[in-house]
Amino acid sequence: MSTAVITDSTATLPAAVVAEHGIRVVPLQLVIDGGERIEGDGADASVVVDALHRKAEISTSRPSPATFLRAYEQAAKGGADAIVSLHLSGGLSGTIEAARAAADEAPVPVRVVDSRSVGMGLGFAAIGAARDAAAGRELPEIVERAELRCGATSVRLVVHSLDRLHRGGRIGGARALLGSALAIKPVLHMVDGHVEPLERVRTAGRAIARLQELTVAECEALPDWADGVEVGVHHLDAATRAEPLAAALAERIEGPVELAPMSAVIGAHVGLGTIGVVVSPRPR
Repeated sequence: MSTAVITDSTATLPAAVVAEHGIRVVPLQLVIDGGERIEGDGADASVVVDALHRKAEISTSRPSPATFLRAYEQAAKGGADAIVSLHLSGGLSGTIEAARAAADEAPVPVRVVDSRSVGMGLGFAAIGAARDAAAGRELPEIVERAELRCGATSVRLVVHSLDRLHRGGRIGGARALLGSALAIKPVLHMVDGHVEPLERVRTAGRAIARLQELTVAECEALPDWADGVEVGVHHLDAATRAEPLAAALAERIEGPVELAPMSAVIGAHVGLGTIGVVVSPRPR
């Protein structure tokens, strides 16, 4: 059986990685000052950074079920007998529901997986699923391993301000931190697909140091089923802080540490200056 892997543009997978693993990517959309832009097709993190700096009106939208159905039909025409469709958290976007609606009409079996994650938390899972498919694993096992990995993946964020999350309605339990003193930098994390508060730290420097401590500790206590770990560092207009963090983590962790700009769509909701760290255990 040939199994295709489909994900969405918030996975932030480079074009070379997508081509290497044969992954199909369904894009989300940005609307900037009324003009629609397709993520990955001329709209990347730099576009959002520019828009946020000039205080443009920004919103995002999910792909339609029809867009997903076209992707499923193209995969089937390309020889796929089954499809694994992995997407960003259903707690943050309606993307997963659009994928499920299309799956009901797809010409081949489609298993839709809610990663309950974002960014490289989703991207690492998609790459893992593609490797499993290439190794000849059957659809149920590919899905089981993807869900295992997603369930153990962590995402932590330090945001400059909670304003964008609040405006977009993605703030979750972090709403309790609204109104905190400006000197307080919240460390947030994903819990069951939602953004929740983890800690409050004084100063951005201490918050970044705390991200490093938490990441190293997690990588030193991996699940028994894990065969190593992959770590990703995201940022939006915060390279001067993200690059030293990634370098420091690479010195202390046995495994790759990837540094990448944040997804344009995710960046529109978290705002300038955000840094995120993904820890994704790799199944044996």
